[in-house]
Amino acid sequence: MASPIEQFQIKPIIPAINFTNSSLFMVGAVAVIVGGLMLATRKRALVPGRAQSVAEVLHDFVAGTLRDATGEEGMRFFPFVFSLFMFVLTANLLGMIPGFFTVTSHVIVTFSLAILVIGTVVVYGFMKHGTHFLGLFVPSGVPGWLLPFIVVIELISFLSRPISLSLRLFANMLAGHIALKVFAGFVVALLGAGGALAILSPLPLLMAVALMALEFLVAALQAYVFTVLTCIYLNDALHPGH
Repeated sequence: MASPIEQFQIKPIIPAINFTNSSLFMVGAVAVIVGGLMLATRKRALVPGRAQSVAEVLHDFVAGTLRDATGEEGMRFFPFVFSLFMFVLTANLLGMIPGFFTVTSHVIVTFSLAILVIGTVVVYGFMKHGTHFLGLFVPSGVPGWLLPFIVVIELISFLSRPISLSLRLFANMLAGHIALKVFAGFVVALLGAGGALAILSPLPLLMAVALMALEFLVAALQAYVFTVLTCIYLNDALHPGH
């Protein structure tokens, strides 16, 4: 039985430029997003077809999520948030296709996305508010003697955001794919054993099918969670006061 970890190995495709299977599927995800949205919106019909309806639903969904978290002022970040949502969602769903590579199962990818989010928050926060952005770490109404401890806690909490944001996405995609590989291996092993054991093969097969359905749900849900948290963090850049 092949190791369930083997599916996550990064393999070079063009070693001269360090282009790997991970790079290929990241480029592929971007190509699917750009091509799909261009194809869906090419007619811009007043009465949208199926593809245009899907594109509009995705647009409105992300816009509504961002507006709820940050207000109308936060809509300036819509292209950034929509791009993140579509990339994570597409990369997750592409990884569900057998034989394809799941880029979001590598922590370096998810951590890079998280650093991009937090970096945007910090840079925009200081650009708009200057040193008043540091008010994010100083809650109002806290007694003076308690303030140093609260500031340290708030600072640690802020610095841990990229870690929690990246690990949540990475761990969910990694664990789900490992579980699928393990149950699929059970099916093959039981069928290969023959005899009475082959009769038991439908059990892990049914579990693998159920896990597959759950993984599709998790793939969409994790893209949504990543987007919601991004919107919440961007709200801190827009309104740093507690």
